[in-house]
Amino acid sequence: MRYFAAAADAAGTEKETVSLPDGADLAQLSAVLSDSHGSKLAEILSVSAFLVGDDLTRDRSVVVGPRVDVLPPFAGG
Repeated sequence: MRYFAAAADAAGTEKETVSLPDGADLAQLSAVLSDSHGSKLAEILSVSAFLVGDDLTRDRSVVVGPRVDVLPPFAGG
């Protein structure tokens, strides 16, 4: 897991390793992260995009890979 911007602030880290069962999807990952880090991260995850490998998605049914990045909405330009 790599977190950026507000997601890193809410998680209290820029990266961590998360163990999930084979075939776990982004919804399951989000639930584990929300349980671990609390409601602030849960709120950010609900509006974030995810980079799974090289694929950008908001579809929570996508199966996670070995690398997942959390990309919250960015303000400014």
